[in-house]
Amino acid sequence: MQYMLLIYDSEADGKKRPDAERQQMFQDYGTFTREIAQAGKLKAGDPLEPSTTATTVRVRNGKTVVTDGPFAETKEQLGGYYLVEAKDLDEAIAIAAKVPGSKFGSIEVRPVRKMSM
Repeated sequence: MQYMLLIYDSEADGKKRPDAERQQMFQDYGTFTREIAQAGKLKAGDPLEPSTTATTVRVRNGKTVVTDGPFAETKEQLGGYYLVEAKDLDEAIAIAAKVPGSKFGSIEVRPVRKMSM
């Protein structure tokens, strides 16, 4: 079964981290990504640009409304994701616990629902 691991962290706190800490985190992400790829668990994954670059699209009464950015007032923002293959939720949680960002923010684990077309 596939699971999305959604990586949340505070962009403001991230900017305050010392360069050495950020470099270590990038190295940890590289190591983690290689490990789950070699284990055959990685389907996709990428970091996202900052939330200030986001665009939100809504369609109401047949009209498309486009606004800049997300407007939810939250401390943490979605910063990246992994799409992984795991045998069950327990394995997905174990993989999520190894995501380097789990030390600073949070990792939301959500099963992917397969759609038949």
